[in-house]
Amino acid sequence: MQGGVSGFQNAPVTRAVVLASGLLSVVFSAQRRARTLGISYQDIITDFRLWKIFPSVFAFQSTPELMFGLYLLYYFRVFERQIGSNKYSVFCLFTITVSSLLEILSLVVLKDTNYISTLASGPYGLIFASFVPFFLDIPVTSRFRIFGLNFSDKSFIYLAGLQLLLSSWKRSLIPGVFGLVAGSLYRLNVLGIRKMKIPQAISSFFARYFASSPGSTPRPSRSLVGNAPSQTGRVPQNQSSAGFAPIVEPPESSVAMLVSMGFDGNDARQALMRARNDINVATNILLEAQSR
Repeated sequence: MQGGVSGFQNAPVTRAVVLASGLLSVVFSAQRRARTLGISYQDIITDFRLWKIFPSVFAFQSTPELMFGLYLLYYFRVFERQIGSNKYSVFCLFTITVSSLLEILSLVVLKDTNYISTLASGPYGLIFASFVPFFLDIPVTSRFRIFGLNFSDKSFIYLAGLQLLLSSWKRSLIPGVFGLVAGSLYRLNVLGIRKMKIPQAISSFFARYFASSPGSTPRPSRSLVGNAPSQTGRVPQNQSSAGFAPIVEPPESSVAMLVSMGFDGNDARQALMRARNDINVATNILLEAQSR
């Protein structure tokens, strides 16, 4: 899949999270300390080792979890491009904090049972919170059948999420569910969280150290709409007689919005033409083009 802007352009916060998760996972694995990750009632409440929360929020315990987790984090970078790095930072902090508090609360509630003792580590809260806007805001643009089963262009993201959710069974199921809860609370604008912003100094830090290199240029991408004419404002004379709908020039405001999300201007224009100027459908077209 090619098309649009690839990599972490206009997504410095996502880049920082992916780097932190990947590096911490590799370090703990190399030191053979991956099994020490994950929070438990004894660690947090009895021994008061609160420092364990930080590595457990970012580092995965196994290679499959790391692969699926980083893939989903990378895919969901589109939401940072949609709402901006500042608000996406608030989203990350809110969902990670809320899901972590709910995880600790669950350990307190279940401490006298044999149901679970330690929860899986990794950014489950952030990943599964991102499935809320993915479900509600990203439209389905294509459907197909494999071995008689119906799938859509969003199915493989859901399957990757399901694999991660059940990777450690109860240990990963609980953090994943709490991530969905945190994402729903953000969506409902609890405490007016969606209007909050982080200090400019912090956003400048991410922009300086985790933004894509200014000198880098995105790879040239193939056309998203085949042989669509470049002069989209003109309608071929024989087109209406053939029964095809005329190609309407996309509004510059829609093109500018997609460009601000990190997509190439020409690809954004072509995607809007293909989506009949539906910006949500065009966004999904560009996203799917990136992951092919």
